[in-house]
Amino acid sequence: MTKETLSKFSKDELIGYITSLGEKKFRAEQIFSWIWSKNARSFDEMTDVKKEFRNFLNENCQILDCKIKTRQISQDGTIKYLIEFQDGLCAECVLMRFDNRSNLSMCISTQIGCKMGCKFCATGKNGYKRNLLAHEMLSQILLCQNDTNLKVTNVVFMGQGEPLDNFENVKKALFLINKNLQISIRRITLSTSGIIPKIYELSNNELIPTLAISLHSPNHKIREKIMPVEKKYNIDELKKSLIEFNKKTKDRITIEYILIGNLNDSKESALELIEYLKDIKCNINLIPYNSTSDSEFKKPDKKTIMKFKYLLEASGKKVTIRLERGADIDAACGQLAGKIR
Repeated sequence: MTKETLSKFSKDELIGYITSLGEKKFRAEQIFSWIWSKNARSFDEMTDVKKEFRNFLNENCQILDCKIKTRQISQDGTIKYLIEFQDGLCAECVLMRFDNRSNLSMCISTQIGCKMGCKFCATGKNGYKRNLLAHEMLSQILLCQNDTNLKVTNVVFMGQGEPLDNFENVKKALFLINKNLQISIRRITLSTSGIIPKIYELSNNELIPTLAISLHSPNHKIREKIMPVEKKYNIDELKKSLIEFNKKTKDRITIEYILIGNLNDSKESALELIEYLKDIKCNINLIPYNSTSDSEFKKPDKKTIMKFKYLLEASGKKVTIRLERGADIDAACGQLAGKIR
């Protein structure tokens, strides 16, 4: 018998399910609180739920339908989890702590594997297996909170997979993270390689997270070389969608730009990027390339990185360099491969 997974429900859905079993609405509210506010790992922990009903839940239901398969801790405190889902497939997620911040950020995956095939990213090299369901995205957060007894305050859809290639499940996950986990939509970021029709659709969504664009190139030629998505959704059409996103949402976009030595890190590339972004309300996040196995790319030296940053700042844009977290356990940007260790 397949057990019902309670973490897949919104509050209203859980109330509907529990009352259909003959229980009162308040019982569902108790269970909801135990799952989402008290990080309950089992029904036996739900001490204010009558024992007979807890026995029923143990026999017929489960809180989660996945588990932590492996757990690695970086020297900087970053934790990478390999999560095994009910069908035996696995995906990775990353918990990031920063010494000078109270925020706890969770990087979650939206797919097992990825179709995008970006040349600098380890995820796509293993191919695409399937989309993750909305509750499987939230399960990554719950498992992490259960494991650490810490409260996640920020969520980034930057793990394995392309979020806008799994948009219906991601939309539901945004709703559940906001309502079930009580995380403000302003504390949720979604990163995409540029699925243009879905960017337009996202701008009309009820809940609009911070949009981050994996640009990584100032022109079509370089982008096509490293990002196959460019063949279908080119950089000029992408610019139009970002300008429209600005107009409709009034929100500032984050432009993610991986700096790859001797490819897109020159003065000419910086000036081209400035021209491309001049009409887009955005911040720029520079990401020094993180090496992966059998990669042809390399990280620029620090002088080149700082020169590139200075040129962009001179144009009036806010520019940051992403702090590398978890590189020693292959948990940094572009390194998630879902390997079973």
